[in-house]
Amino acid sequence: MMSDIKIGDTVPDFSAPATGDKTIQLSDLKGKKLLLYFYPRDNTPGCTQEGKDFRDAIEQFNALNVLILGVSRDSVKVHEGFKAKQAFPFDLLSDKEESLCELFDVIKMKNMYGKQVRGIERSTFLIDENSVLLHEWRKVKVKTHIEEVLEKLQPL
Repeated sequence: MMSDIKIGDTVPDFSAPATGDKTIQLSDLKGKKLLLYFYPRDNTPGCTQEGKDFRDAIEQFNALNVLILGVSRDSVKVHEGFKAKQAFPFDLLSDKEESLCELFDVIKMKNMYGKQVRGIERSTFLIDENSVLLHEWRKVKVKTHIEEVLEKLQPL
């Protein structure tokens, strides 16, 4: 199923298991902006750096009433370890069934060491207080991503 959520569309309600023994549901987050970032795997260099960048800017996100949630196909158990090790002040969602990945169309064929593999294309989505998609970043480059996101949030 290909997603056709476009900027300005209302994101369908979803729920997913998360760290802290929670189930996160989009409809429960009304009144907050949500920054939903998809990344390939816990404990890999790029994904660790991306998480740390969000962690280190958490005050700025809090000041803008933006909730950060990370999503990958790792299990909640693996997420718990990753979150604890990196002291992430936000929850991580487990999307083992890839339902969120499909909803946001982030599963892509990628080349890994000459082989085609299905994986998560690093992507971030900004959803407003009423579940409307405000902005998306696809094929994210970790190095510049945090600046791009904060720059986009400033005028909101």
